[in-house]
Amino acid sequence: MVLLTEIVPDFEADTSLGHIKFHDYIDGSWAILFSHPADYTPVCTTELGEVGKLQGEFAKRGVKLLALSCDDVESHKGWIKDIEAYTPKSLVNYPIIADPNRDIATLYGMLDPDEKDKAGIPLTARAVFIVGPDKRLKLSILYPATTGRNFSEILRVIDSLQLTAKHSVATPVDWYHGDKVMVVPTLSDEQATAKFPKGFEKASLPSGKGYIRTTPQPNLP
Repeated sequence: MVLLTEIVPDFEADTSLGHIKFHDYIDGSWAILFSHPADYTPVCTTELGEVGKLQGEFAKRGVKLLALSCDDVESHKGWIKDIEAYTPKSLVNYPIIADPNRDIATLYGMLDPDEKDKAGIPLTARAVFIVGPDKRLKLSILYPATTGRNFSEILRVIDSLQLTAKHSVATPVDWYHGDKVMVVPTLSDEQATAKFPKGFEKASLPSGKGYIRTTPQPNLP
């Protein structure tokens, strides 16, 4: 299992777009590795189609995409035709890893013990690994095979990760790009005043503790 802030394990694999080495593929960019139980399965087809529609949004954020499914490359190539046909305006031109022996799924702790193929071998769960340019794990989400992911939420958390990596802020519940953010507790009021020229507001709370401080998103005009 990969833990937050750890350098993600490197691997080599065949994909629908050729052979890759994961660390070379990242190459100083943000990257998402997301797994699927199997080809020609209904939930996976909807997910990969949605990612195909959102590729422009991921590209705006400098994020490379990399999917994984347990079937082989030829199966992936046939499945892509179904994915693009089912989801209008979807173009699956990001690589899908072939992992028929579950080597990468095992390496990353992706296996779902409750979901098995016809041979009784566990399938991969719906894992999401967001990796920074430093090849360290920034966020992971693990869904069971029966629950499809919300990729709009994944875009939202990328916005948060990229913002908070560069500024001394945190994002509150249900935050979206453009909303106010929170000054981190490690900054004093004096430091926050110097760092955030637009100023900050301090919530008045029954405890009298001024730990909730909000400020406009610092990387916007």
